[in-house]
Amino acid sequence: MSDSAPQRRLIVNADDFGCSESINEAVIRAHQEGILTTASLMVNESAADQAVRMARQHPGFGVGLHLALVCGKAALSSEKIPNLAAPNGQLSKNAVGAGLKYFFSSKCRGQLRAEIGAQFERFHATGLPLDHVNGHLNIHLHPVVLGILMENAQRWGIRAMRLTRDRYFLNARIASGRWAYRASHAMIFRILSDWARPRLARKMIRHTNVVFGLMQSSRVDSAYIEKLLPRLPPGDSELYSHPSLDHSRNEYDALVSPAIRRLLQQHGIRLIRYQDL
Repeated sequence: MSDSAPQRRLIVNADDFGCSESINEAVIRAHQEGILTTASLMVNESAADQAVRMARQHPGFGVGLHLALVCGKAALSSEKIPNLAAPNGQLSKNAVGAGLKYFFSSKCRGQLRAEIGAQFERFHATGLPLDHVNGHLNIHLHPVVLGILMENAQRWGIRAMRLTRDRYFLNARIASGRWAYRASHAMIFRILSDWARPRLARKMIRHTNVVFGLMQSSRVDSAYIEKLLPRLPPGDSELYSHPSLDHSRNEYDALVSPAIRRLLQQHGIRLIRYQDL
């Protein structure tokens, strides 16, 4: 890369940190041996304590909050948030239905505020610096959820957040299949990110220019990354993935691939964390 070429910087993030021991092991190995720079912690999941212990051993690793308001466990008891969680503490597995309920139900808003606050409290209790905030299934960009986050940004220490906007036409050139899924996600999150962008700006919350991985659920593999890196746009980008040593082994293998590390060097792409923005 010539000195005059635009700088390209990349955050490589793993979602669902703390969800299982397999995921935790994959995340830490991908940081130690590969290109992973950050991970997003699900503070309510069964392996969250292990994830925190592992992260503390790697102070250069950026850890953020992966806010879970669907398809996960709640921090508060169902008695305190009856419109969000079942008696067993599980949040709704119907992300679309939950999203509509959160938007239209006034009863949900106070409960959402309480649950989100409890998850931030659990994260801050770990003592880990908050590198960033995002949401499980990108629920953080839901208008009601984002409004709560913006109202409490200073109190909860939010300085960086994922602005989830993938590039559909670039994705179409380097990946194939599941066209309806990819097109619908691209459209929905373009609308949500356009709505969120000025609100983040008013709170001086940092974000990357573009986020990759939205349309690649379980397919952020070597073939995809090898095609993406030469086409990475100038400026700051995030690539997020879901590595594990069992269910998403293909994503873990990509993150520790020597060939992909060589591609980063070849194209002069600098690896960073959200706190480096």
